[in-house]
Amino acid sequence: MRGRAAPRGRTERIWLHLPNGRGGFLSVAMLSGVAFSLPQHAVPVMAYICRNAVFVLPAAFVLGLAALFAGCSEPPQAAVSDRSAQETARAPVPDSLSRATFAGGCFWCTEAAFQKLDGVTRAISGFSGGTTPDPTYDAVASGETNYAEAVQVTYDPDEITYKRLLAAYWHHMDPTDAGGQFADRGSQYRPVIFYHNERQQRLARQSKKQLAQSGKFSEPIVVKIKSMGRFYAAKEYHQDYFKKHPQEYERYYEGSGRGPFVRKTWGDASASATSGSDAAPGGGEGAVMQTAATGATASGSSAPAQGASQQALTQQAANARTTPPWSDFEMPSDEKLRAMLTDMEYHVTQENGTEPAFNNAYYDNKRAGIYVDVVSGEPLYSSKHKFDSNTGWPSFYKPIDDKYVVTKKDRSLGMVRTEVRSKIADSHLGHVFDWDGSPEVPTGKRHCINSAALEFIPADELEERGYGMYADDFD
Repeated sequence: MRGRAAPRGRTERIWLHLPNGRGGFLSVAMLSGVAFSLPQHAVPVMAYICRNAVFVLPAAFVLGLAALFAGCSEPPQAAVSDRSAQETARAPVPDSLSRATFAGGCFWCTEAAFQKLDGVTRAISGFSGGTTPDPTYDAVASGETNYAEAVQVTYDPDEITYKRLLAAYWHHMDPTDAGGQFADRGSQYRPVIFYHNERQQRLARQSKKQLAQSGKFSEPIVVKIKSMGRFYAAKEYHQDYFKKHPQEYERYYEGSGRGPFVRKTWGDASASATSGSDAAPGGGEGAVMQTAATGATASGSSAPAQGASQQALTQQAANARTTPPWSDFEMPSDEKLRAMLTDMEYHVTQENGTEPAFNNAYYDNKRAGIYVDVVSGEPLYSSKHKFDSNTGWPSFYKPIDDKYVVTKKDRSLGMVRTEVRSKIADSHLGHVFDWDGSPEVPTGKRHCINSAALEFIPADELEERGYGMYADDFD
């Protein structure tokens, strides 16, 4: 530990980086001149300070240190077997409800953020992302199991959308910190969105991309989006912690740095987290907003203030129908591109790479809809022009509109080919070849496109996503 003493008579913040006893470090902001009582289980940590400090800070210097040392920790009496939380987590949900899972640091705070939302019927604190069966709290806290503290949310999709859950998630944590969240450090506190199905994966990736492009944060968005595996509920002690221990929770929420960060970044966090709109992350700086009434998107407009008039919402919805989502696209920095794209997406679009045949997302996709640039969102191809070439890559006999694609000679690999790139984002898409095989196609051309360069928008979501101008093609 290192620090510096404040002059007598002054109150000054001192940051200490202490081992939290759970495989990570606890960064503590200490204010001199304020008294508190140290809990018994924090005494060994205080002894560590005294043995290793350049100077010794009396316990009376620390405000709320008791709550911070506890963190999301588990007292000895909670270590006994507790099956009730596990049984609740494993119980099947009715067909009318859905599940979503998020890791955002200490699960006390993540659970509280979601339980406050209308339409959420249950939020359970636990662990996900690892492979060890039946992990204990201590094992996860060691940081050696690859589990992250997570919260599994059960919600009614008729009352709250998955997009609203994503918005609430972004508004309660720091998406630029991969090493933990606020005072809690270590891989067990890393931020992750665990998707339960393909739709959740797509919406999570879209939401992350919007946040990265909004300019809200100067650092890259580092939250991982991972397939949901097994979820293990934590002991009953951790469930509904903010309700059972409101004062301790509030001290932890503020003292850990989460509360000040949320207020500084988002303003009125309670309003943004519980508003009825599907406000996309990033606020009003180039963000996309969806009204609760229509689900339409509006580019470049600020998220509606709490209590905004229905007239304003209606006008935003009207603007959405005439403002394409890609119209104000600005190319992100390379650092942000690496954060928003998967390794394969970056390799294909930015390094002119090629994905494996027959091992990609869309080569055998037969759903109706359009394919847009994974970077900019500009429309590129339609399922109406897609055909099975039996080559292992998505094949189209023409683009959705010639103005969104550019062709050029490609002399790489000792061949002369015609490369296809997107007009706005300049993403490498693939190549165009002559086609005289089966089935016959009207243009005699095959656009061989990498799935990794594309995002698929289903026909029934075109209006909602801002691509309503193409919806009539699928009536």
